Amino acid sequence: MTVEQAAERLEWSRARLGHIETGRRKKPLITDIKALLDLYKVTDPREREAILNLTRQARETAWWTSYDDVFTGRFPGFEAAAATISTYEPSLIPGLLQTSEYIAAITKATLIYSGDDIQRVIDARLKRQEILTSPDQPELRAVIDEAALLRLGDGQLMAGQVQHLIKVAEDTGNSVTIQVLEIGAGLHPGGESAFVLMDFDEETSPVVYLETSTDGLYLEDAGEVERYRKLFRNIQEAALTPDRTLAYLKNMLVKR
Repeated sequence: MTVEQAAERLEWSRARLGHIETGRRKKPLITDIKALLDLYKVTDPREREAILNLTRQARETAWWTSYDDVFTGRFPGFEAAAATISTYEPSLIPGLLQTSEYIAAITKATLIYSGDDIQRVIDARLKRQEILTSPDQPELRAVIDEAALLRLGDGQLMAGQVQHLIKVAEDTGNSVTIQVLEIGAGLHPGGESAFVLMDFDEETSPVVYLETSTDGLYLEDAGEVERYRKLFRNIQEAALTPDRTLAYLKNMLVKR
């Protein structure tokens, strides 16, 4: 196949495929290499695994590999490479917006970690948040269900977490948009499912991430991705605007 033929069958741009083949992309995604193996009919299990292991090793210098006991799969790698991150959370504050106290509280609630392990989870998640202040920071669009905020109670945990959300929302140096979806909005298309939609540059197709208690599910089919993109747009429309969200969060502190 020519580059043009292969790119057409993969529904990629010619540049995206060319950058992988010439080595311009030093750390290709596992999903991209799997797609190439399928296209080129590499079916031998040992050969496939050898190539995929090389791909994994190419990404091993990333900071999150030191926290493979905390993160499931390669989600931080996708997140770090994304140009735009759209996330909806029905019961928790999104990971990129959590305070250390909140991280500690929800980690303890899982009954999985204790002692030093909890601090390790805190360190890993705070490290993950550094992408929001990096030179090539992604645009983050977060919709938080009101239920997640109500679960904070009315003590110090709530005050610290809400103050942090306000600080991030008011920071003109980042590309973060926060919206609250009130319970009073009634039934909405989001239901009970949290999801993260990640868009990359033109070389990489978008991915939807669905987290589970043991691992994560990645959706890459164009139809499935478009369904979640429409879903997120509808959730945004049902939620408070960013300005009204800011007022809502500040009012939470007043009522405390």
